[in-house]
Amino acid sequence: MLWDAQLIQKYNLAGPRYTSYPTAPQFSTEVSKMELISKMLEASTLPLSLYFHVPFCAHLCYYCACNKIVTKQYDKGAEYVELLGEELRLRSLMIDQNRPVDQLHFGGGTPTFLSEANLRQLFDYIHSYFNLVTDGSQDYSIEIDPREVDRSKLATLAELGFNRVSLGIQDFAEDVQKAIHRVQPLELVQQVVADIRELGYRSMNFDLIYGLPKQTVAGFDDTLDKVIALSPDRISVFNYAHLPQRFTPQKRILDEDLPTPDQKLALLKHTIEKLTAAGYVYIGMDHFAKPDDTLTKAQQEGHLQRNFQGYTTHADTDLLAFGVSAISQLDGTYFQNHTDLALYQNSIENGQLAIMKGYISDRDDRIRHSVIMQLLCNNHLDSKAIDSTFSIKFTDYFAQELDRLESLKEDGVINVYYNDDDVEIEITEAGRLLVRCVCMVFDKYLTASSTFSKVI
Repeated sequence: MLWDAQLIQKYNLAGPRYTSYPTAPQFSTEVSKMELISKMLEASTLPLSLYFHVPFCAHLCYYCACNKIVTKQYDKGAEYVELLGEELRLRSLMIDQNRPVDQLHFGGGTPTFLSEANLRQLFDYIHSYFNLVTDGSQDYSIEIDPREVDRSKLATLAELGFNRVSLGIQDFAEDVQKAIHRVQPLELVQQVVADIRELGYRSMNFDLIYGLPKQTVAGFDDTLDKVIALSPDRISVFNYAHLPQRFTPQKRILDEDLPTPDQKLALLKHTIEKLTAAGYVYIGMDHFAKPDDTLTKAQQEGHLQRNFQGYTTHADTDLLAFGVSAISQLDGTYFQNHTDLALYQNSIENGQLAIMKGYISDRDDRIRHSVIMQLLCNNHLDSKAIDSTFSIKFTDYFAQELDRLESLKEDGVINVYYNDDDVEIEITEAGRLLVRCVCMVFDKYLTASSTFSKVI
């Protein structure tokens, strides 16, 4: 990847992350819940991916923009598991229970807020209503706060079938940790990593964040040295978006402690150079993986996809999501649960699915979704594949978009090749960090009033 500072400055626009298309702002409460449920009832032979959102956190991290509830009342975990069990039962009535669950993910919040007994109970419910894969081919992952897990809980998770973990690291610098109210010493993380390896987990991911208060290139360089020494299989390096007007905890972060835009870019540049020099492959956006990782192989083979968990090798599944705020995706139909725990609980206790809003894709949405995902995952698009799948003529269908791509082509973000009626779009080495800007050209819903974070 080629770092072009002038190009990055020009195209560092606000835009979606495209974990779906259309993106979440298009989801509407006006969509008929019965129509959404009827889509769920349609027969499918696709495998399933299950997602569970656990909103509880024992600690408040000032930077966090997730749907969460901060509490030390661990008994709330047991109550929540009962709600998830009932939601599982309701959903199972509408889905063929013989479909294998190839992928499963627990996110949050802090999923390890749940006790071992809570986790076992939840898996009893899942086994009762869905066909969990147990032959070792499954891809079952969980997000872990190193402060909220010990060897015993890790052993229980492995016993239940989890074989991937993602650790929230953010930064190892003590002054940064204090500024974001997330103090977790290196020694604690080292012990968790050692336990994970000894217990035989297949894969480990680290989450890092650049742009946090008190961060410097020298300090983050030290964090990267520690990360590389711990040798996770995957690394996600997210951009901190400071939006205190939307996320109240961020008001505790002082503006004067934040790096400047130029300093943020310097942090990102150094991170990319450091990780790639250490042998990690830049997958795209904020993801890195080792050369032998399944993400890397999927990208090389053209099978990589994206969904609400980010880049994935299991996008050929129907995603069923459970819990407060969780978003499901079934063949172009999206539905999101209530983001308020009380409303979610009220729906489930009354025997109703907790659907708050949703979206049903039309043909044009599906075409654009395919275009955007090919660009994001492959850094390349061949119009012949789109024409063949959707029976269109790409150059006619996207004539306006192709005109709008000219400026990106002139600036060296993309290459565009025409061959009779076919066209190929290739993200250049200098344009890889700006791929979302290319995708935005094909997004018919973007408006000047759309509110997203910067692409970098």
